[in-house]
Amino acid sequence: MRVEPPDNRKLKALKRGHFAEYRAALCLMLKGYRIVAMRYRTRLGEIDIIARRGDLIACVEVKARRGFDEAVFAVSDTAQRRIRAASDIWLSRQADFHRLSVRYDIVAVMPWRWPRHLPDAF
Repeated sequence: MRVEPPDNRKLKALKRGHFAEYRAALCLMLKGYRIVAMRYRTRLGEIDIIARRGDLIACVEVKARRGFDEAVFAVSDTAQRRIRAASDIWLSRQADFHRLSVRYDIVAVMPWRWPRHLPDAF
């Protein structure tokens, strides 16, 4: 068995994560969402995808795992707090923030399957 250097493993994981985010974004667009931002970063946290449908903002955490349950349970309480904090910052910068409603979703991306969208996950 060949062991790869740590940098190569990190790079592969990063590429796999970005590919999963693009698959999730495509899934959301086909459901009628408009992708507003991807990989939105603040000092408090990061949101993988910010999608909009009408006045609804979906802050989406994307998890690439072998199974649906694995992906859902991989979003820890700490991650949820960071996503909420980052969404507060993003919302405060929107001109129409007063009429927007926010929802926190998870999209589970599994090998050889269509991504599964779990609305209002947390």
